[in-house]
Amino acid sequence: MADSNAEVYVISVAANLAGMHAQTLRNYDRLGLVTPQRTSGGGRRYTKRDVALLREIQRLSQEDGVNLAGIKAIIDLTQKVHDLEHENEDLKDRLRQSEAQRGRPKGELVHVPRTTAVVMWEPRSRRRRGEHGAQ
Repeated sequence: MADSNAEVYVISVAANLAGMHAQTLRNYDRLGLVTPQRTSGGGRRYTKRDVALLREIQRLSQEDGVNLAGIKAIIDLTQKVHDLEHENEDLKDRLRQSEAQRGRPKGELVHVPRTTAVVMWEPRSRRRRGEHGAQ
């Protein structure tokens, strides 16, 4: 367990909080939708985050009509987006640190319209003579 002081719930309490039957939680665990922590004896322990996810699964299923395979895909993709956003922030921080150590970059990134290309642009005054043809 990541935080030994975090609240966890036994399956019957988590099922009650989520408005479901305990057997539904067992099925969701088997399907990999919600994977609770386990005690050394194998008992399931659900966190507040798990209960919130159970409620979201119930909402997607009952209100939006999404089947369990679709819900699993949504959960997986949501986690990937979260992971990528976190990685992106880390990379931005590393870039800022790197630029601060090197000083200001020589050029800037410029988006080229109607394409997915990104190129490094430098003002003509910084280009070396002859590097890009006669000037």
